[in-house]
Amino acid sequence: MAVSLVVPGVRSVPVVEEQASCVPEEGTGAYDLLRRYGVTPQRQPEIPREYFKMPQDEREARTWEYRRQLGDRLVILGHHYQREEVVQFADFRGDSYKLSQQAASRSEADFILFCGVHFMAESADILRKPHQQVILPNLSAGCSMADMAKIGDVVDAWESLHDLGIDGIVPITYMNSAASLKSFTGENGGIVCTSSNAAKTFDWAFERGERILFFPDEHLGRNTGVKKGIPLDKMVVWDPFKPLGGNTPEQLQNATLILWKGFCSVHARFSVEQIEQARRDDPNVNVIVHPECRLEVVQAADMDGSTEFIIDTIRNAPDGTNWAVGTEINLVKRLAMEQPGKTITCLDPVICPCSTMYRVHPAYVLWALEHLAKGEVVNRISVDEETKRWSLVALERMLSVA
Repeated sequence: MAVSLVVPGVRSVPVVEEQASCVPEEGTGAYDLLRRYGVTPQRQPEIPREYFKMPQDEREARTWEYRRQLGDRLVILGHHYQREEVVQFADFRGDSYKLSQQAASRSEADFILFCGVHFMAESADILRKPHQQVILPNLSAGCSMADMAKIGDVVDAWESLHDLGIDGIVPITYMNSAASLKSFTGENGGIVCTSSNAAKTFDWAFERGERILFFPDEHLGRNTGVKKGIPLDKMVVWDPFKPLGGNTPEQLQNATLILWKGFCSVHARFSVEQIEQARRDDPNVNVIVHPECRLEVVQAADMDGSTEFIIDTIRNAPDGTNWAVGTEINLVKRLAMEQPGKTITCLDPVICPCSTMYRVHPAYVLWALEHLAKGEVVNRISVDEETKRWSLVALERMLSVA
């Protein structure tokens, strides 16, 4: 069903919508994989129903009032994938690492309210100043991709590879991972990457070893490997549910890039068929996708890049251009609203927001701020000092190549 995204004062922007309540984990098999892992979301204490039943204008007015009361003692971070009703309160808007850096730069703030998911709040706690406290409005806001790589399974894989006599392995973890994996990476001579600097971290790793173990997103790893000229027959996928990850010792010995079996549920929904349909609908369309998409999707698109790359590319494009975007729908909608001179649509005809990010409802934001205004900290995210120490090592290595 085609609907229009109406922005006051500008022309309507077409958005294709078939099902606004889609849960991407259901359509991509993520829930089945997470059930095998035994992963369950962290439990969020119930909050009074009045926060949800409150009229939107009243809830927003109260949120803004508490925001004013707290003043410079509070900094609110809003990830690009957040709904507009939440991101409107943010002091900074961006991706997870950029937001953590910006929060740390606000040294006058005592509280960092991170409107994102759990691993993002962990990163903010790793980078925060000693007096600052990080708060996640809803503790159940996790990330299915981050949950697909558990520290125990990664350690088992690491030890299995070394037991085979396979040395010269450098671990790289994507920013979208738990603090425990960042710490493991730092302690074992590895580095953290983002979707914008993954290629540079590959160069860094190959200056120090012959192989890379990349987790948790196999698609970002594969796409980066292809760009660096690594043949596909030199890449293997490690499935933690199978002996040796589902590979033979010979395959592992021959591998230059060992990819963890994990993926982003949102970006796994995009397909070559969707790109082909977009081109049939508009031969002049520009197709831009995130590198968390599958290799065949990235190769079929006109260009691919990080969230910031997608935003900058579309913002800098001339009016009158048409864009089909392969990334999370809240970001696509926001771009359409902010760039009324361009036609911007989502590749996926079924509107699937990031379901875990969507758990940060405006009601939880108000609830957390109301407690802060009373001097009470709820839902604090705290990373232990040893994990923080080695995570910082891996992050500082990333900064050295950025």
